Amino acid sequence: MPHIAMPPELAPGTPGLFQYRPETGRPLGELAEVLLRNPHSLSRGERELIAAYVSVLNDCTFCSSTHSEVSAAQMEGGRTLVDKVINDLDSAPVPPKLKALLAIAGATQRGGHEVTEAMVDTARQAGATDTEIHDTVLIAAAFCMFNRYCDGLAAIVPSDPAAYAGMAQMIINDGYRMCATGH
Repeated sequence: MPHIAMPPELAPGTPGLFQYRPETGRPLGELAEVLLRNPHSLSRGERELIAAYVSVLNDCTFCSSTHSEVSAAQMEGGRTLVDKVINDLDSAPVPPKLKALLAIAGATQRGGHEVTEAMVDTARQAGATDTEIHDTVLIAAAFCMFNRYCDGLAAIVPSDPAAYAGMAQMIINDGYRMCATGH
């Protein structure tokens, strides 16, 4: 049960919170759109994987389930690959650059000072650009906020895993701006 009175017609999870207070929801939806969907050297699936990975570390069921599905639908290797990354990053079959960026995301999740120069050097040596490093840290930091927003207000979370696949398709087709408006 949410900690605040939420109209029943609002979407579950973070999108419902965005809709509850559109003055804050619109810019948050825009931030997610820019970070996860705008043109970028990292694919949408890779950026969604960063969001999912941080959300798993934060134990946010809604965000980890949703972004795992969005990532899986957009990455070669699908759900199997996403699960391998989430369960054991060190042995996951992802390119060294993505593995280094995910390590930076995990460090960011623990605290900004946890990101070390050695981690950044490893990412650069694997081919990461400064923009990719910047955006990885920002995605991780933003998802710490989104996760705490969702769980801190005890947003309604679907218990049926199939619901997340449907939400993922909606995000892939319509983006995050629609999350804040409901259309």
